[in-house]
Amino acid sequence: MSHVTLIFTDLVRVETRLYNAVSARLRAEQGLGLGQFEFLEIIDRVPGCRVLDIVGELAITVGAVSKAVDRLVAAGWCVRVAHPQDRRSSVLRLTPEGEKQLAASRPIVEGELSSLTGAIPPDELTRISSTLATLRAALEAGSQGQPG
Repeated sequence: MSHVTLIFTDLVRVETRLYNAVSARLRAEQGLGLGQFEFLEIIDRVPGCRVLDIVGELAITVGAVSKAVDRLVAAGWCVRVAHPQDRRSSVLRLTPEGEKQLAASRPIVEGELSSLTGAIPPDELTRISSTLATLRAALEAGSQGQPG
């Protein structure tokens, strides 16, 4: 196995374990998973957020995003409203309940991630962050890994 394959394997296993641990804590304390939290975060952060904005950010299919948004709507955490310039499109907005859910969930996510990465020296985390940001930017610039 090549060096880069080992790095890839470690990266995937670390991401999976971090994701599962944070999601389990968030689900236990707030009743939502990390995927739902991520959607709420994006809807909150992206002005005029549409399904395609989430698709672009998470590199998952339109169908998967639409179904997940439908579940957020059913939970009362967001609404779809007609796009002001394009009536064929919808804009996603958090409801007051969604805003409360997001605000209550943020410290849980941050706390769990801090706990899980606490053994790593801060300068190493900074270096890892920089390296991953560079790799992510290169992949996104080339539209690598987008769903087909």
